[in-house]
Amino acid sequence: MVRGKDRGPAVSQADYETLAAFRYELRRFLNFSAQAAKALGMTPHQHQSLLAIRAAPDRTMTIGDLAEQLFIQPHTASELAERMIALGWLERRASLQDRRRVMLALTPQSEDILAKMSETHRNEVLRIRSTLTGLLARLGNS
Repeated sequence: MVRGKDRGPAVSQADYETLAAFRYELRRFLNFSAQAAKALGMTPHQHQSLLAIRAAPDRTMTIGDLAEQLFIQPHTASELAERMIALGWLERRASLQDRRRVMLALTPQSEDILAKMSETHRNEVLRIRSTLTGLLARLGNS
């Protein structure tokens, strides 16, 4: 393998193939996730919002934190949250640390939806685990 100028080892053909395969598997998982969300009447951003909030240490999150988790602008996160509140999937709560801060939390309805989604997603991740692990090992050995 020939070194790239001041960039470390050059990328080999095997690296390109592995990176392409890895990105394909990621896109395939994201497509699976989008279809699962759609089947339950939600968008991928709505699903990711529920998951991010549920995964937060106190199961609440600010609009700013949600924006960061979704890689979107705060005003976009605010609009998303408002739509989810109208659907009955999120509720506003005062922060336990600072009563002036508004936190987003899941409702019992969205907890149920998310539990169904998460079970199918966990099964899919377990299904593709060996493929992803193998691809990562190939990159580490090149």
